[in-house]
Parts: sequence; C-alpha cells; structure tokens
Amino acid sequence: MAAEARVTGHFGEFLQGRIGPKGPVALVTLPCVTAQVKARRILDTGFATNAPLPRAALTRFASALGTPLVGQIEICAQFPAGAGCGVSTAALIALARLAGQNSQARVIRACLAAEGASDPLMFSAPARRLWASRRGRAVRALPAPPAFSVLGGLWGPPVRTRATDSAFADIADLFAPWTEACAARDAPRAAALARESAQRNASLRGPADDPTDGLCTTLGALGYASAHTGSARAFLFRPRAIPRHAAHALAEAGYTHLTRFEVRP
Repeated sequence: MAAEARVTGHFGEFLQGRIGPKGPVALVTLPCVTAQVKARRILDTGFATNAPLPRAALTRFASALGTPLVGQIEICAQFPAGAGCGVSTAALIALARLAGQNSQARVIRACLAAEGASDPLMFSAPARRLWASRRGRAVRALPAPPAFSVLGGLWGPPVRTRATDSAFADIADLFAPWTEACAARDAPRAAALARESAQRNASLRGPADDPTDGLCTTLGALGYASAHTGSARAFLFRPRAIPRHAAHALAEAGYTHLTRFEVRP
C-alpha cells in the first residue's frame, strides 16, 4: 500500500446546471493545480482520518470500494471543504489510492455511495467531460478548454454540496457553443459562456450581493467561473494578462485564499 497520495482538485466549474428543465445536473469542471489534497499514512494500524466527511459516509465508501481502509491517515488540503474545490471527492480518491484501489469505475461508485455525487477528479483530464455528477458518468466527451491565466479567491461562506439539491438553472443551450468555443480555442467566447452559467446560477440561487460580476468588468477579465455550490470564484484572463493590481482588488472586496494558476489545453 502507498504511504502518500495526492489528488488535484478544481476551482468551481466553467459550466454547471440542468440539461433541460427536467434533465440531470451536469458540469464542466475547472481543474486547479493549486487545489491539491494530500493523504499521508502516519500509522499502519486501525483506521482513522481527519477527512472532511462523516464517519457513516466513510463506512459507505469503504463498503462500496470493496477494499479496506487501513491506517491513521492525515488529509491536508489547500482549501476548506465547502469552497467548491472538490476537497471531499479528492480526499476520497486519495483514500482509495492509499488502499491500493485504482479502478476508476469502482472509485466513482464508492464516491456516489458516500456522498450521492462525485466530481470527475479521478480522471487525468477532468475538464474534457460533460459530467453528470449525481450519476457519476460522462454525458459526452468535450474538447480541452482554451488557455487561461486564472486569478481565484473565495468569497462568502462555505456551502457543502447536497446530492438532493437540483435547483440549478437550465443551461442546455450553453453546451454546444462551449464545445465550439473550446474546439476553436476561442478563449473570450468560452469565458463569456462560463460567466453566463455563473450569472444564471446566481440569479436562481444567490447570493444577491456577490461582487464577482462587477469585478470581472472592472478588472478587464474575459469572464469568470464560479463554484455553483461553494465560495470559489475564478477570474479568467488571457495567458499572462492578469493585471498587477488584480489581487489587491480582490482582497479589498473581501476575497480570501487568493490563488493563481494556468489552464492549458
């Protein structure tokens, strides 16, 4: 068994919503290399962990995984649970890897058993799937997103994902243009579509006082991505075009846990 495992999380979603008024909730995740979760085995006996999940969820996870979780395991994450950075899914995947279980299908089933939903973080290119998170499967394959330089931060309180929550906007009309924009490496169009998804979500779910849309215009960003459940907000710029004053502007507006990362096709 491995002694350590690292899993890359995400920073909100480029798109998230229902595929039609009664369709499933689907998303296109925004991978983030600075949102890593690390699991480290401290002792080999028994089982205990500080993973941000209830004990009952961990029990369901181990049962569905079909592999015992063994050892005293410490979980370290760059961002708090509930931020919309995939911390709980990444922690579960890391636990599975420490247990020697690398079957993607089995890990997905175990994540669904634990929480009723799953981010696609077990894949090497998670943004290349339109992902039905409550069903644990890809609806269709997607081109890689265009290149962006991203400045992100957390705004507002944490909000944990609930598998029974289906109150998301209908964004079925955004998936085809998203595919076209990504195939054409059209960063401005892709960023505008991400912004539209975030705006629809905010109109339906709030919060009403979120300053992200206004800051996007002020900073000259191409658009932004939002954690449709959570506090992560990611401003999307052309590569190497983040203004020098942007981080200060976010801090002044109350964003915390500021981070910069690149999205590369």
